Amino acid sequence: MPEVIFAGPEGRLEGRYQKGKGDNPPVALVLHPHPLFGGTMNNRATYELYQMFVRRGFSTMRFNFRGVGRSQGEYDQGQGELADAATALDYMQQINPNAPFSWVAGFSFGSWIAMQLLMRRPEIVGFLAGSTPANLYDFSFLAPCPSSGLVIHGQNDKICVPEETKGMVERTRTQKGRKVEFQVVPEADHFFEDHMEAFIEAAETYLDRRLAYEKPEGEYHGEP
Repeated sequence: MPEVIFAGPEGRLEGRYQKGKGDNPPVALVLHPHPLFGGTMNNRATYELYQMFVRRGFSTMRFNFRGVGRSQGEYDQGQGELADAATALDYMQQINPNAPFSWVAGFSFGSWIAMQLLMRRPEIVGFLAGSTPANLYDFSFLAPCPSSGLVIHGQNDKICVPEETKGMVERTRTQKGRKVEFQVVPEADHFFEDHMEAFIEAAETYLDRRLAYEKPEGEYHGEP
């Protein structure tokens, strides 16, 4: 997983990038938890989601938001972090100009940024969100949500109880043919301590089901 340094809106951004398989692999971007509470691209859930996409042949990146690790800048209440994520996706598309489609994944704070990004980028056809903090952030911008995705939550999450996030998912309108699903991992906490395998299994099962609906020539054609 080679290290990459690329130009961000407020200076360099540090990431890890793995080129996908084949001539025109799809692209996946993975976003980490809150920068002010220890979130980095090396967060375990972020790392495991990254590896999941790599195993399936995606060109995959995870990176540190501004002010984290070797990334320059300072925390910017989510606005700057969204700009960082958009720049990271731009960078990946520059080096994968023929990618047939893109996915985005995020954990906790990163899932909030991921969902904002997919509203702005029609090439994102699917998303995975872990421990989405619907009690801390406004998700009303999903109006309607243009991509199908899966929101995974721990049953014993004390930072954001699952009922809060389930309610957000149920209130989310989607474009025709799109669906946002919600899945609870029994006994898991916010960070899926001791339940990371169950978290990744849920993500893998959903991703594999979605990828089964990809045309042989690589053109995405709808939802299962």
